[in-house]
Amino acid sequence: ISLHAVLVNGFVCKDPKAVTAEDFFLAAKLDMPRDTKMSKVGSNVTLVNVMKIAGLNTLGISLARIDYAPLGENPPHTHPRATEILTVLEGTLYVGFVTSNPENKLFSKELRKGDVFVFPQGLIHFQFNPNPYKPAVAIAALSSQNPGAITIANAVFGSNPMISDDILAKAFQVEKKTVDWLQAQFWADNHN
Repeated sequence: ISLHAVLVNGFVCKDPKAVTAEDFFLAAKLDMPRDTKMSKVGSNVTLVNVMKIAGLNTLGISLARIDYAPLGENPPHTHPRATEILTVLEGTLYVGFVTSNPENKLFSKELRKGDVFVFPQGLIHFQFNPNPYKPAVAIAALSSQNPGAITIANAVFGSNPMISDDILAKAFQVEKKTVDWLQAQFWADNHN
């Protein structure tokens, strides 16, 4: 990065004279199924954001293809910088989000091919494929070039360094050995 480079949202703004069509293109092959077998949660999220298409810088949008194995899920997570709108392309998904304290109200719905659901910015949400035999596929559009993703289990039980088991045991009202077991799990990322 040049000392004179202009950064917007943490990303370099290219000199307009140097911009090419390649800055707005990605051969993502979003029509191709993604492998869900290597994921502990049975999903694979293929992101298309500013890290993959430089031309998205300052445009306030990104998207993702999400493949779900039978009984796979995109576990509870949040996007701190984006609202998400999800469209089911194949299969069935049970989806939902939880409002903030003190209500903590769950809004959920079973979606079929062609159905759309919105997850408001910053709220914990999830998607689950209830079909034990058929995969599901969805496309998510997000209102940020870099929406971020905080998967709740990974953040709480897989932080580095780890959150004290005393703190988590009290917060979740469980024994420390339960927290220790959860912290010992390998927390994998299903985002590519």
